[in-house]
Formats: sequence, structure tokens, C-alpha cells
Amino acid sequence: MSELRGVGIGLGVAHGPVVRMTEALPAPESTPSTLGADAERERVREAVSVVARELTERGEAAGGSAQEVLEAQAMIAEDPTLQDEVDARIDAGSTAEWAVHDAFAGFRATLEAVGGYLGERAADLDDIAQRVLARLRGVDAPGVPDPGHPFVLVARDLAPADTALLNLDQVLALITVDGGPTSHTAILAREKGIVAVVGVADGFTLTNGETVIVDASAGVVTTDPTDDDTQRAAERAAARRSADTAPKSPGVLADGTPIALLANLGKPSDAPDAVERGAEGVGLFRTEFLFLSSSQAPTVAQQREAYRELLEAFPGKKVVVRVLDAGADKPLAFLNDAHEENPALGLRGLRALRASEDILREQLTALAEADAATAADLWVMAPMVATVEETVYFTALAREYGLKTAGVMVEVPASALLADRVLAHADFASIGTNDLTQYTMAADRMLGSVAGFQNPWHPAVLRLVREVGSAGASLGKPVGICGEAAADPLLAVVLVGLGATSLSMAPSALSDVRQTISRYTLEQARSLAEIALAADDAAGARDAVAEAAAALPPQKKETTS
Repeated sequence: MSELRGVGIGLGVAHGPVVRMTEALPAPESTPSTLGADAERERVREAVSVVARELTERGEAAGGSAQEVLEAQAMIAEDPTLQDEVDARIDAGSTAEWAVHDAFAGFRATLEAVGGYLGERAADLDDIAQRVLARLRGVDAPGVPDPGHPFVLVARDLAPADTALLNLDQVLALITVDGGPTSHTAILAREKGIVAVVGVADGFTLTNGETVIVDASAGVVTTDPTDDDTQRAAERAAARRSADTAPKSPGVLADGTPIALLANLGKPSDAPDAVERGAEGVGLFRTEFLFLSSSQAPTVAQQREAYRELLEAFPGKKVVVRVLDAGADKPLAFLNDAHEENPALGLRGLRALRASEDILREQLTALAEADAATAADLWVMAPMVATVEETVYFTALAREYGLKTAGVMVEVPASALLADRVLAHADFASIGTNDLTQYTMAADRMLGSVAGFQNPWHPAVLRLVREVGSAGASLGKPVGICGEAAADPLLAVVLVGLGATSLSMAPSALSDVRQTISRYTLEQARSLAEIALAADDAAGARDAVAEAAAALPPQKKETTS
């Protein structure tokens, strides 16, 4: 028996036989075309069109974050610039296969160098290119195997198109060699409730057919387990399933301290699942879905109906809506599509909205009208706020439209360090740990080459969270967490210890986080937070907290009166 270590996603455990992901198609040879340029171009157009349609259909079937990712992939497949690159190679005499392979590789390198949102899309190009090549060759695209029995999937990483539509009746667990806690694979695995350990460096030592135990709570893959080991894993999995189906109670610590557990949602249609899983409201509703698929801004009426549908799903409960978070990193023709050298540091979020204030005013109008027609407790917040002046601007504008609770997202160190002054004007703060980690560590969260730095356990990030939590406590203002960090059950305890009063996450993570925080008192959470802050790096913080948490005596859960 041996153990391979990585980063676990959630608390799940599973065991079963390994099946390795099928290998990528081999690169085509650079041989002259015998068909002629016109025929080769037509072959590419047909293949790209089919691939784009399949990606869109997969996205519609998957819904949620997966749909956003897959629709973006479909757009990349049909990108005119990429098409021109393919055509240039065909005009030079290349076959369709070689032109696609070479153009996609060159485009990938270009996007990777740009970084930001476009840097993330670079990783998707390999999957798109493979699908187009498979279509050109008349073979099945590489993807998730189907051995005809339940299995543990081992892959270098999964393309979003594959992760989105994993057959959960067959895939018992997922092990990837690459990726981190905020990778697309991790986010989609968490959203779908897949038992997963990512970033397992020695994952390719696993062979087809061998039995492994995948323990996400420990971030460990156990090879050659004993019968007793597998029996214990099965009992743990059964207990977890039982807990998932138990009546959902509000989030509360062992000493009775309430911690609201909220859902991150991308569309109104995602609300029923969140309600079923016990979400106490919505901590982050992303409004981008209304804008990113449009060539022009949606009307006030269109927006109002979408917001009304969302709010009606949560009568009497808090629903936090983030105004449009777009700009140079996610260009919109009607907002800002100007090229920027470093989009992650450019005109995005509230900065972009201020440059096109009519779009912000229309959004606030629609939100106010939906609020007046429903019984939810609507809160609104602005993304990418960096200064006190921006806070004053947004909260004043929101109140001008009669929106009674207006806050800001803390995603950059500047607003975290000035949290006391920001919260003097805002009604609440919501910490976006994905971006806060990116800007604290100077590591693009969409760039695989620096993924190791993108870890919210880093003490530097946690210090900034503490700044915001302390400011909120002293001013009596709520401080929520709405980044991926809130879905990490042990890190959620630390975040509460740093001052978070609510945690918002993918609905599938609610059960694990609810169970975990109920085992600790507020005093213990604060003690674990201090241990994390005293570490030198992210791995050291996580390991030290895990060790200290395991040594704490079990707590008898109290109830609030």
C-alpha cells in the first residue's frame, strides 16, 4: 500500500478500479495538400462548425458554470483571427489537418503570453484542436473512456467539455496530475459533487485496473488498499450520502454561532437546486449571463424578468447580486472591447461600468423594479472596487435607485487594506478570494505556469481577509466570502475565524461545509486561523491547521435560542 498526495476537492471518498484517460491524437505530418486550398478550407469550415455546435449543445445540457465555459470554447473555435491563421497555412499548401494543428498551437502560445482571461482560454485550445482534428480524420475525439463499469478516472487534466458531462453513475472519482484548487477541473468537480484529488504529481504511476481509494478530505490516493481499508471507505461514503439527504439546517458553529451558508449562482434556473441543498440565500449572483452572449446590452425589461425569477426563489432570504463584472478581460462590444496589454489590471468591473454609466444605471433600475415586485432581501454589490471613492460612488448610486443595501467586493489588496474606510460607506463587504489571491500573489489565476501560487491558504491572503473581517466586526458590518475558498471545508473554518460572517459557494459544497463548521466553536476557529497566519506558505498553513484540527476534542453542538 502507498499514498499519492494532491489537493482534495470537498470531503468525499470513493474506491474502485483505475481507468486512464485516452491519449491525445498524434500530431499530423506536414505534407502538401493533394486536394487544393478550396477543398481544404471547406473541410475545416465543416469540422469547426460541427465542433462548435457540439460544444454549445453540451453546455446547454450541463448548465451552470459548465455552460459558460463550453459556450466560450465554441466561440474560440469559430474565432475569425484563428480562422485566418488556418487559411494562411492552407493557402501556403498545407493540409487542413496540419493547418489546424499548427495554427492552434501558435494561437495558444500567443494567448498564454497575454495571460488573464485570454490566458485561461489558451488551455482550452488543445481540446478544441483535438476535436477538430478528430472530425477531419473521421474518428472519435479523445475523451472520457467507457469501460462498461464504474471506475476511477485518471487524467493529466480534463477539458471542460469532458468534466461538464461526466457520467456520475460510472465515474466514481477523479484524479488529475495537473491543476489546483481553483482550476476549471476543480471548480466543475466541486459543482457536480465529484470526489476528486487534483495536482497528484505521481498520478501517471497508476495503471489501468488497479484498485485505489480516493480520499478528497485528506487529499490522498491510496494504492493497493486492504479489504478493511475499502470497507471503511465504503462506510464513510455511505455516511456522507446519508448526511446529504438529511434535513438541511442553517449553518451554525458548535457553540451556536450562526454562519449563513449561501449559494453562488450564475443563472436564475440554478436556484431550485440551491434551495434543495439548503442554501440560506444567495451570496453571489453573477449577472454576466445576460450580457456575455449578446451583441448589445439587454433591455431593462429583460433584466428585470431575470432578476425577478431569481428573487422569487428566495422569499424573505438574502440575495446578493453583483452588477456586471466585465471589461477588457471579458470584452463586450457595447462596453469595452479595446485591446489592453494586461487585461487583468485593466478597465474591468466597476471601472468599466463607470466608463459606460448608462449600462450600470439600467441594471440598477431593473434590480430596483424586481426588488419592488418580490419578497426577497436584495443586496447589491460592485466588483473590483479598489478605492474609498469608488465605494462612495457605487453606494450613492445604488441608494439613488432605492436599493437599501449596497456593498462592495474586496478582490484587490488596496480595498482590503483600507477595509475600515471602505466599510464606513458600504453596508457590507464580500471577499472574492480567487481574485484577491491573484492580485496578492501577482500570479494570474488563469495561467497554468503560475498555478502553484494561486492558493487562498497563503498567509499573505489570509492576512488581508483578517483586515476585512476585523473592520467588519468593529463597524458592525457583515463580511462574506464568495470565492472558491469558501467551498474548502477546512479553510471555511479558518475564514470564519478571520471574521467571515457568511460563506457562499457552489450549492454542491454546502453539505460538506455545513458538516465541517458544526464541529468547531468560534474560539477554536479563531485559534486555527492564528495557526494558519503563523505559517510561511500555503502548504504549511493547510498542513498545520489540519494537524491542529485533528487534535481538537469533539464538540457538543449547541443550539441557538
